[in-house]
Amino acid sequence: MFSCTEEFGLLGFGFLEGLLKVGLGILEFDWNLKDAKSKLSTEDNQPQMSQNRKYEVGRTIGEGTFAKVKFARNSETGEPVAVKILDKDKVLKHKMAEQIKREIATMKLIKHPNVVCIYEVMASKTKIFIVLEFVTGGELFDKIVNHGRMKEDEARKYFQQLINAVDYCHSRGVFHRDLKPENLLLDAAGNLKVSDFGLSALSQQVRDDGLLHTTCGTPNYVAPEVLNDRGYHGATADLWSCGVILFVLLAGYLPFDDSNLMNLYKKISNAEFTCPPWISFGAMKLITRILEPNPEKRITVPEILEDEWFKKDYKPPVFDEKEDINLDDVEAVFKDSEEYHVMEKKEEQQPAAMNAFELISMSKGLNLGNLFDVEQGFKRETRFTSRSPANEIINKIEEAAKPLGFDVRKKNYKMRLENIKAGRKGNLNVATEVFQVAPSLHMVEVRKAKGDTLEFHKFYKNLSTCLEDVVWKTEDDMPETN
Repeated sequence: MFSCTEEFGLLGFGFLEGLLKVGLGILEFDWNLKDAKSKLSTEDNQPQMSQNRKYEVGRTIGEGTFAKVKFARNSETGEPVAVKILDKDKVLKHKMAEQIKREIATMKLIKHPNVVCIYEVMASKTKIFIVLEFVTGGELFDKIVNHGRMKEDEARKYFQQLINAVDYCHSRGVFHRDLKPENLLLDAAGNLKVSDFGLSALSQQVRDDGLLHTTCGTPNYVAPEVLNDRGYHGATADLWSCGVILFVLLAGYLPFDDSNLMNLYKKISNAEFTCPPWISFGAMKLITRILEPNPEKRITVPEILEDEWFKKDYKPPVFDEKEDINLDDVEAVFKDSEEYHVMEKKEEQQPAAMNAFELISMSKGLNLGNLFDVEQGFKRETRFTSRSPANEIINKIEEAAKPLGFDVRKKNYKMRLENIKAGRKGNLNVATEVFQVAPSLHMVEVRKAKGDTLEFHKFYKNLSTCLEDVVWKTEDDMPETN
């Protein structure tokens, strides 16, 4: 039995570094909170976990209009998971019940190594809990933001995995309809995982003409036939988005972009784009065949699989499929339930403490000097550590955000920053939270809650400049001197 107790505060990061070298094999130890409560978790003022509480929910890692996604831990196995939490009343009020049922059914149908897996669905009287695979490698978009365009071999690998996932989904009558780099995650091994099926539609949902009619998705990645709202085939529309993604991976920027929405629509409708000179002829030819404005002439998945550029070093995925997937519980999530298998943390009057297990689970995205200097190829740049007191960090963020045009709302050690001026996708909304990692060390997480991803990264760069005096820099972060 391995016990994470007060030694964490004494051993500090040397202790964690040793555990990290074990990798996710750390689960071989019995990290069961019933027997081994760490000092950091007991200081959370949380109620004791009862026998039927299967998941312990922690920090928020994403959010949308109708749901929040939180980091959680299976109290029986110690496995880190993501839990999507939906408010039943809010869903019913906005007549979203059918869409949520469709999302759950969609995810349960998909069991593929390049698609984020759904483990189970549970409900209480007021909430729906969708338990998902926790993907630790960050967004594919982070790779592009941090390093710019990719080399062709690297871009090809991700594109091959994307096509594998899309082909599998389409064969099961499932269309994503919002494919973009932000919805493409990377696991610890650097493999692509498609996420966010909130806008998907089962083929059984099409109208009598056999076409989908709901316009959705992010404009820059959306096919021309979707924008004109005359009905479209989900499969060909998804392939267009795949073509835009391939262009972004190779070029480092969007093929269709304009601050004027009507001009953007015109460029998309006419497929007005130019490949930069560094893209090879083979890749350019494939992109051009995918970004064909006429869906009837657009290349198909079988044709992509036979394309010479695509086929280089291609290895089809090998995996075991789970048969006889039961969808009976999809209807059950909107019925009253007395059972409650998820324990959520109460609001804290002090910074939420982050225990060693959470740190290791998120290690692919957190930079704590050499501790998390792993071979990932990139790191998420929207978290930082600080030795300053939590109140000072909060005040510094507020002082920095207001001159940048943001309204600030504070609640304990969480903040919500909203840009007064609307950008390309409405007002940029940023959530921040301060966590206690050790008695004298805090981690600050900054994430986009709403708005444009490029605008968010630009904002974070400006914010970071204003926070240099509170950000803890390790030796690796220091500029080199001669």
